[in-house]
Amino acid sequence: MSPPNHGTAGPARASQGGPPPPRARTLKERVGALRNLRPFLAMVWRTSPGLTAASLLLRLVRALLPIAMLYVGKLIIDDVVLLLAEPDRPTSFLTAWHGGKLDWIAWLLAAEFLLAVATDLLGRVVALVDSLLSERVTNASSVRLMEHSASLDLEDFEDADFQDQLERARRQTSGRITLMNLLFNQAQDIVTVVSFAAGLLVFAPWLIVLLILALVPAFLGESHFNARGYSLDFGRTPERRELDYVRQTAASVETAKEVKIFGLHGFLIERYLRLSAAFYAANRALALRRAQWGAVFTAIGTAGYYLAYAYIVWETLAGVFSVGDLTFLAGSFLRLRGLLEGLLSGFSLMAGQALYLDDLFTFFETRPEILSPENPLPVPHPLREGFVFEDVGFAYPGAISWAVRHLSFTLKAGEVVALVGENGAGKTTLVKLLTRLYDPDEGRILLDGKDLRDYDLVALRGSMGVIFQDFVRYNLTAGDNIAVGRIEAREDQARIARAAGRSQADEVIARLPQGYGQMIGKRFKNGVELSGGEWQKVAIARAYMREAEVLVLDEPTAALDARSEFEVFRRFKELSEGKTAVLISHRFSSVRMADRILVLADGKVEAEGTHEELMAQGGRYAELFELQAAGYR
Repeated sequence: MSPPNHGTAGPARASQGGPPPPRARTLKERVGALRNLRPFLAMVWRTSPGLTAASLLLRLVRALLPIAMLYVGKLIIDDVVLLLAEPDRPTSFLTAWHGGKLDWIAWLLAAEFLLAVATDLLGRVVALVDSLLSERVTNASSVRLMEHSASLDLEDFEDADFQDQLERARRQTSGRITLMNLLFNQAQDIVTVVSFAAGLLVFAPWLIVLLILALVPAFLGESHFNARGYSLDFGRTPERRELDYVRQTAASVETAKEVKIFGLHGFLIERYLRLSAAFYAANRALALRRAQWGAVFTAIGTAGYYLAYAYIVWETLAGVFSVGDLTFLAGSFLRLRGLLEGLLSGFSLMAGQALYLDDLFTFFETRPEILSPENPLPVPHPLREGFVFEDVGFAYPGAISWAVRHLSFTLKAGEVVALVGENGAGKTTLVKLLTRLYDPDEGRILLDGKDLRDYDLVALRGSMGVIFQDFVRYNLTAGDNIAVGRIEAREDQARIARAAGRSQADEVIARLPQGYGQMIGKRFKNGVELSGGEWQKVAIARAYMREAEVLVLDEPTAALDARSEFEVFRRFKELSEGKTAVLISHRFSSVRMADRILVLADGKVEAEGTHEELMAQGGRYAELFELQAAGYR
C-alpha cells in the first residue's frame, strides 16, 4: 500500500529548461481581484481609524484646490483684459492703486497666493500622515502574518509550494503600502476630476467624451502590462527564493567559514548571475514592450488634447469664449487629461496591485489541520499511565515510503526510554508524532487511555520539553536563549539560572563578559559566538526551563565529546526522576542508562529491553554496540 497523499501538490515544474512560462491573467481575473480592496481598506482602517480618516479628509480639501486656483486665474485674466480695454486706463501703478482700479485684482492675487500656500502645506501634512499610517499598516500586517504562521502546521512549512506562498505573502506586508497611497490618491483625484469636469460641462460637454476616447487605449494597455508584470512575479517566486538564498549564503556569518575554505564564492556568484540574468531578461522584454506601446498610447492622448485645444482657441476667436475662458478651459482640459490618464492607469495599476493582495489574503485563508477539538480534555497532571502507540503509521507529504508503520509500544509514566537505530529508522518522526507536530495517518496515540487528538493542543505541547537535533541558535542574550523554553517566565531569573545549572550551561555563561545579558551569535554588534558544544548546553537548558512532565532530547548532544555527552545524559537521568522522558542518541554508552531501550528499524520497534537484555539477544543493538565500542579500542 502506498503512503497517503497529504493535500494537493502544486503545479509540476520541468526538470530541464526552468519553470513554465507565466500565465497571463484574464480580464475577468484582473477585475475580480478588486474584491481584495475592501478587506485591504478594512485592514488599514482597523490599524488606525484616526490617521485613515485624517488622510481622507485632508485629501478631500486638497482635491478642490486646483479648480479653485484655476478659476481664480481666469478671473484675474478677465479683469486684466477689461482694464486693458478701458480708454483711460492708468499709466502708473500708484495712480491705478489709489484710484481703486487694482482692488479686485489684488484680492484675487491674495486668494491665489493663499490657495498655493494651502496646497503646499496640505501636501506636506498628507505625506506625513501617510508615512505614519504606512508604517503602522506594515507593522500590523507583519504581526498578523507572524501570528498566522504560528498557527499553521509543521507540514505546511516543510512544503516547497507553501514556502513560495509564504514568501509572496511576506513581500506583500510592506510591498502593498503603495496600494494604500494609490487608493487614497485615486479618491482625491476623482474629486478633482469631478470639479474640472463640471467646469467643462458648462462650456463644452463634448470635450469630456473626446478626452475619454483618447485615453481608453492607454488604460487598456496599462491594464495588460500590469497583469503581465504580476504573472511574471508570481511565476518566478521559486527562483526569487533561490536568488535570495544564494545571496545570503555567499555573504553571511553562518556560511563564511565554508565559503572561504572551499572557495565557493565563484560558484555562488556564477549561480547568482545566472539566476539574475534570467530575471533581467524577462523584465527587460516586458519593459521594452510597455515603453513601445506606451509611446503610441501617449501620442493618441496628445492628439486628442490638441484637437480640443484648437476648438477652444477658435471659439475664443469667434467671441464665444473670453480670454479668461480660454485660459480656464485649456488649463482644465490639460489638467483633466492628466488626471483622467492618471485615474485610468491608476485603476489598471490598482487592479494589478489587487492581484498581489491575493497572495496575502490567500495565505491568511490557509488553515491548520492539527487543532484542538471543540471540547478538549485537560492534560493530566501528573501522568498516570503514559503514552501508548497503537499500530501507528505515518508518511511525510509527497514521500514514496512510510516514515513509520505498524509502530506499537508503550512509554510508561515516570519512565526514561531511549530510542536507538540507524538514520532514517523513524526516531525523530516518532517525537514529532508524540508532540502532535504531525498526526498519524494510521493507528492512534493514547495518553492515559485517551486519544492524543482529544486533548487541548497548546496545553499538550506546554507539558513537554523538547530539544531537537537541529535546535535553533537564537541571536539573543544568553538568558533569553534559555528563556525561550518557557518564554512567559522570561523575567524569572532564578528559573533561568536553575535550568542553566541542570544542563551545565551555567559554566558557559559564567565565561561570557556580560553573563546572562550577553548577546550570543555574531549576527549583531557585540555578539559572542559559542562553540557547537556550548550552544548545545544552552539549548538543552531550554528543555529544563520548561519544567515539563515529559522531557525529550532528540540527539542534541552531537557536538559534545563522549565524556560530556555521558555527563549530560547522567544528569538528565537524575533530573528526570518522576518525569516521563525520551532520549535519542547514536552513542550506545550513553543510552544504556535508560530504564528501557527501543531499537527502531524500518519505521517500527524491532526490539526493546534494558542494555543487558538487548546485548544478550545478540540482535541489531548488540551488533551496533560492538561496532561502536570497537572504534574506541
